[in-house]
Amino acid sequence: MKGKKAGRMLALCLAALLLACAVAGPALAEGETGPAPALTEEERAFAASLGTLKVGFVQDRPPVSFADENGELRGISRLIFDRLAELTGLTFEYVPLPLESVTYDYLLSQGFDLVTSVEYNPENMNARGILMSKPYFSARKVVVAPQDLDFDPAAPLTVAVSSGSQTIKKVLARVYPSFTVTDYPDLTSCFDAVSDGEADLTILNQYVVEYWYAKPAYEDLKVIPVQGMDESLCFSAVVPIEGDETLTARGKAIIDLLDRGIAAVSEDELGSYTVQAVMDYQYEPTFSDFLYRYRHAAAILAVAAVVILAMASLLLWAHVRSLEARADARAKSQFLSTMSHEIRTPLNGLMGLNYLMAQKLDDPQRLTEYLSQSTATAGYLLTLVDDILDMSSLRDRSLELKPEPLDLELLTESCALSARKAMEDKEIDFQVRFALPDPYVLGDGVRLRQILLNLLDNAQKFTPAGGQVTLDASQRREGSRVVTVFTVSDTGRGMSEEFQKTLFTPFSRELDTVSKGNQGTGLGLAISHGLAQAMNGSLTVKSAVGEGSTFTFTFPSEVAETAPADTPSNSGRAGKARTRVLVAEDNELNGEIMLELLAGEGFDADLAHDGKEALELFAASDVGAYGLILMDLLMPRMDGCQASKAIRELDRPDARTVRIVACTANDFQEDRARAHAAGMDDFIPKPVDVPTLLTILDSLP
Repeated sequence: MKGKKAGRMLALCLAALLLACAVAGPALAEGETGPAPALTEEERAFAASLGTLKVGFVQDRPPVSFADENGELRGISRLIFDRLAELTGLTFEYVPLPLESVTYDYLLSQGFDLVTSVEYNPENMNARGILMSKPYFSARKVVVAPQDLDFDPAAPLTVAVSSGSQTIKKVLARVYPSFTVTDYPDLTSCFDAVSDGEADLTILNQYVVEYWYAKPAYEDLKVIPVQGMDESLCFSAVVPIEGDETLTARGKAIIDLLDRGIAAVSEDELGSYTVQAVMDYQYEPTFSDFLYRYRHAAAILAVAAVVILAMASLLLWAHVRSLEARADARAKSQFLSTMSHEIRTPLNGLMGLNYLMAQKLDDPQRLTEYLSQSTATAGYLLTLVDDILDMSSLRDRSLELKPEPLDLELLTESCALSARKAMEDKEIDFQVRFALPDPYVLGDGVRLRQILLNLLDNAQKFTPAGGQVTLDASQRREGSRVVTVFTVSDTGRGMSEEFQKTLFTPFSRELDTVSKGNQGTGLGLAISHGLAQAMNGSLTVKSAVGEGSTFTFTFPSEVAETAPADTPSNSGRAGKARTRVLVAEDNELNGEIMLELLAGEGFDADLAHDGKEALELFAASDVGAYGLILMDLLMPRMDGCQASKAIRELDRPDARTVRIVACTANDFQEDRARAHAAGMDDFIPKPVDVPTLLTILDSLP
């Protein structure tokens, strides 16, 4: 069942609902459906006196009963329970139960009043005195098995059963005595066991099967109807089986109220809840499913890149909306028009490349070419995002420089080396000259490099083949300070006097340069000008059409008392497979990508879907098991800062030494400060720069 399988399954599901109502009917014995129960004043007072009842629910049975990303109960059961609350006046708090088998002692110790999704079992109720309500929902059970299995009820087959589903073992022993039952931790493990050949089959609720049947990994399995194994779900009151008569009487009174509410829910109403839940809660394919379905296609790398870039463009759009609120009407219109062009142009290229790659899956050479073009376009989009954020910080005066000891000679040579390849490709004569009597100064090396590389890149773009570009660096003393002057000159086309007036305005480009294919964000010079001013320096230009341009950047600074420390070389990743990484990421796509990336570099890794799970995994691990935690900031239940602080406060020696690195799309100064205050050691903005991540991995002990 490939291709249209999910659609066919949904159609089958909906078609089965009318029949299912007949199965659901036992929840409402004949003659017991009707209007809402008329409660006496005494009954209403009793319901109010109970307060909020703590109700445990099974969390891995979508669409019947499951926990959403916030741990809230969802599915058919929740719709029914909300209706029962209206009918009876009872108030419920829903708490997910552990996936493993739950004992009565556990329920009592945790203060549960009721448990839902309990399989109705008159034998337990009569023989052991367990308090059970009438069934509130029923459905057929079906067998899930490989396509080639010949289902023989008398054969010695192995059945995979979730450890939290104990009643089915008794039913199987009665209906299929030749079957052998094997426990698995959860429902998906049962599916996997059948898919991998570890078990012959599993038997589950038909709606649950229809939900999971949309997962590509299970597309080769078949569904077989069975007779005599309908599943009826009910409430069970949590009271001591022997002993406390007061608690037992209270439990019976609660069950009596629930029974009256259940009897008042009509079959039509129950059917509508089932239809609504099946439509609202359908299986959503994950990145792992995508990898599985297209596991033989190399183009999956490019598709993943497009998804990441789409996320980056959403971040950019959110920032544009923020700028709109502070701009006047004319500036907003111009800005949005320009941004629309700047984003749509590379995205058009990415979408086109994605289409071409899908057509050339059997042509590795063309795929390689398309991937290279896709990577270059992705780099441009990421530069655009970074430039927009820099421009916003400069305008808000929130950009913070980070002065440190610098070697200006080394910095100048490094910038020249980065620019030389593009110069040589155009056969440009590139000259570098510097005379720096005070090379050791205090300054922000990252921002200095940004300005110089912008100026050199600009000169290279607008200088024709065979032209000349010169980088000069000189210094002069002004009291105790030194002023460094960088000059970038070219023999390019030059600029008109009119254009020079708006040269340092965002997105400023002369019209004829756009048509000549000089791609750029149009923000580089505006950002460089703002950075120079933030350094108490200046950036000026002299140019004439046909005579080239000269940019002069002045940078005043204090002289460093000592030379900058040498940057330690990376030790390499050899042997780092012993260092385990914990990835805290609530976005499943991002989490899967990070796990794949780490695995490719030889690192074992675990994925936590929120901060609370990250805290629990670390607390449960052996001391020293994790060498690094990559922590997202915005996550449900517990965010990255809360989780980091809680980890640092754990009473174990590695809680204070494990390296925690923020890995987030929130790349503002206040986010970095908040992460540092929470105990994080480093910060990697998204989209993740892989070389930066590998540098951090290299530094692990």
